[in-house]
Amino acid sequence: MKATRIFALVLLFIAANILRAQSVTPKQMLTLAGAKKVIAAAVAKAKELNAPGAVIAVVDDGGNLMALERLDNTFAAGALISYGKARTSAIFKRPTAVFEKIIREGRTPMVALNDFTPLQGGVPIEMNGQIVGAVGVSGAASAQQDEELAIAGAGALSMTNGTAMTSAVTFMDSKTVAAAFVKGQPLIENNQYKVHASHRDGPGKSEVHEHETDIIYVLEGTATFVTGGKVVDGQMISPGEIRGASIEGGETRKLVKGDLVIVPQGVPHWFKDLKAPFNYYVVKSIN
Repeated sequence: MKATRIFALVLLFIAANILRAQSVTPKQMLTLAGAKKVIAAAVAKAKELNAPGAVIAVVDDGGNLMALERLDNTFAAGALISYGKARTSAIFKRPTAVFEKIIREGRTPMVALNDFTPLQGGVPIEMNGQIVGAVGVSGAASAQQDEELAIAGAGALSMTNGTAMTSAVTFMDSKTVAAAFVKGQPLIENNQYKVHASHRDGPGKSEVHEHETDIIYVLEGTATFVTGGKVVDGQMISPGEIRGASIEGGETRKLVKGDLVIVPQGVPHWFKDLKAPFNYYVVKSIN
């Protein structure tokens, strides 16, 4: 009994030191020079396509304006629209074309969100797997051309001497991963995928991810997992994300260590019950 207590204290000491070491994590930031490079690439694309005009706005990852350029003969309102597109893309970490499509397909209450410009032409700026800002374009020949210019601008930071850089390899040591599992935290998130070190001490709300496929791998613990059926008392908490009290109907499975389950986008799922601690990896493929 004494040995067990000593072992538990050692584990607590290790966990405390891991958390202390991970109180601050490195973060990449978009510089003014980088923002100007984005604008220069978008302007070059506008000239290549003979765009009748364009306003290009670049914001940081918090949606704050860093740089803006308005080409000759572009309508005045383009400045506010391009900034709105860039801000929306940055704070939601998704292209604004996604939200325009969602609203066009019927989810009109989304337009009530504050500081929200769901118009095609806003694109996140990504470096080494992190969203560092976004670029928004308005005033080109069409919404599609707005987006083409924005994509050209966002891609400028991944170019060196005219040649695309190879994708950066992401490495996280075991201490970083262990610390993330203590509280259940994202390990990495970008506009293509997310990897979460997930931890649960009890059942949660029912969930629907309209644009993400969840790939779940159980590391520790057991859980009763329900998929499909109908979400009870569902509410949209953010674009494409629904939470509810439970699930009516559906298929129930018992998850144990080593199990793998893939939940396609749009499928309700719910950790109905579990034996803590329940730790699992989630890889979210963004569609």
